[in-house]
Amino acid sequence: MSNEKKPSGAATVDSIRTRSRLLGAIPVMILLQLPWPRWLFPGDSLFADSLREFVFWLMTALLIAYILFGERRPLQSIGLSKPGWKSIAWGIGGAAVTIMVLAFIYLFILPALDQPAAEQQIDQVKALPLWFFILLVTRAAVFEELFYRGFVIERVAELSGRRWLAALVSLALFTSAHLDYWGWTHLIVACSGGLVLTALYLLRRDLVTNMLAHWLTDVVGFLLA
Repeated sequence: MSNEKKPSGAATVDSIRTRSRLLGAIPVMILLQLPWPRWLFPGDSLFADSLREFVFWLMTALLIAYILFGERRPLQSIGLSKPGWKSIAWGIGGAAVTIMVLAFIYLFILPALDQPAAEQQIDQVKALPLWFFILLVTRAAVFEELFYRGFVIERVAELSGRRWLAALVSLALFTSAHLDYWGWTHLIVACSGGLVLTALYLLRRDLVTNMLAHWLTDVVGFLLA
């Protein structure tokens, strides 16, 4: 087996290609952060809701396609791999912690700040048919964890060399994304839930764990709301 190193010129070319590939992630982050579903299909009808969910799933598919074919990288590069029993256990545990944090905020923090909960939005979600509600929380868990926790954290960390900075960027984008529908008073809720899910990803680097924790949190949260 040869132990010869690559010529310095070849190594430089590889470094430039890697850097260019990583820089390509920036416009992808910007485009997927924009509220395309609400821009394309405004309105509060179930039909409009269904079309928005279709756009979200399309964005999910495009993100996966970009990673696999645009970047030519495996999904393991964003923390998505075959789950094991630890993924399920940590997902349930992460959901429990997230639910306790959010319950504390709704019961104590928001009343202390004299800030109302997003009751109208919560009632709208609870009024949805069961099949659509399951589709909604499943999409939220899949897309948001793939994009914010997996793609954003991993690519910003590679670009900056600072994982803590990547976590902050991810949290800021995740929190601001909830402003479009939920309003300003919900930002503290989104930020707190996102903080727990971000910490869970940094600890485990397992998107299945995060997706399960996110899904359980949304289901239980809306049932208790």
